Amino acid sequence: MKYKRIVFKVGTSSLTNEDGSLSKSKVQAITQQLAILHEAGYELILVSSGAIAAGFSSLGFKKRPTKIVDKQASAAVGQGLLLEEYTTNFLLKGIVSAQILLTQDDFADKRRYQNAHQAMTVLMNRGAIPIINENDSVAIAELKVGDNDTLSAQVAAMVKADLLVLLTDVDGLYTENPSKNPEARRLNKIEKIHSDLLAMAGEAGSDNGTGGMVTKIKAAALATNAGVPVYICSSKKEQALLEAAENQQNGTFFLAQAQMMKSQKQWLAFYAFSQGVIFVDKGASQALTQERKSLLVSGIVRMSGNFSYRDTVTVYDQVSGRVLGKGKVRLGQAALEDLLKSNKPRGTVIHRNDWISLTPELDFFLSEF
Repeated sequence: MKYKRIVFKVGTSSLTNEDGSLSKSKVQAITQQLAILHEAGYELILVSSGAIAAGFSSLGFKKRPTKIVDKQASAAVGQGLLLEEYTTNFLLKGIVSAQILLTQDDFADKRRYQNAHQAMTVLMNRGAIPIINENDSVAIAELKVGDNDTLSAQVAAMVKADLLVLLTDVDGLYTENPSKNPEARRLNKIEKIHSDLLAMAGEAGSDNGTGGMVTKIKAAALATNAGVPVYICSSKKEQALLEAAENQQNGTFFLAQAQMMKSQKQWLAFYAFSQGVIFVDKGASQALTQERKSLLVSGIVRMSGNFSYRDTVTVYDQVSGRVLGKGKVRLGQAALEDLLKSNKPRGTVIHRNDWISLTPELDFFLSEF
């Protein structure tokens, strides 16, 4: 067993009928495959879309709603119905499942992040399968993860999964849209993610979902930088989940990065909310990005926002405007302003241990998370 702990993300298009409603037969097919893997000894987490699809018809909508409030109401109804389908099917196989609803705040707050991690660990250790979705019925824009591709990558990084599988209606990443160009070639293996891959991503494959191949590439960037390989494959095959766990040959496989981020750095890069912005001079920029040094008060040119001691800020190069990274400050904004006005602007603003540099590629992929 090469990959013991696997996070499967199943998208809306893999769970719905043509009219956008939840397909009970598709849910059953997914649970049957997961049951086989569970029996074989795999530790499994399922990140499942489909709450809105399961609930909108019960509220009298003829098709999937587009207004946020209507989608939130549909999710509130559908989340229970969706979980009922999974629970019933899993219990037929003697498997306990558990629902976990998350928002971005559960990742940004360290205590809640640790609690979610511990809960999932206990569930897997006890032989249960956590079923995760975003808490769409209550999440506001600032706290939304945005899509379940990103959510699954964050979960995979959190639990240190051995593999993240993104199931969709396309069997991988192609050089062009395969439905429009039959000459398009699938990329079977990707060693490092660069921004030019997004040009190949195309558009979302379904009107019923929230993300397309672009969100999957960004999710892969997050997961692989956290040390988790990612496999994108089609859910249309009869045994898609079983095949993905055993053999990653019929999709696109993203290799995990050899120099993976430590947990603290992951949290800073991917989850911590930035409370302010600091612009630094050329010397400080070089010290942070090339010399692996801390940020000193003397290197600050200007700042904005409203940050306090131990808050996270984003640091930019004053000359180029390029983002350099993120870090936790040892001085609040008011104290910094006083020091900058004094004759001796000394002291450490961000210690190297509380800093994460963001490469141009990584910053690009993080820009919409």
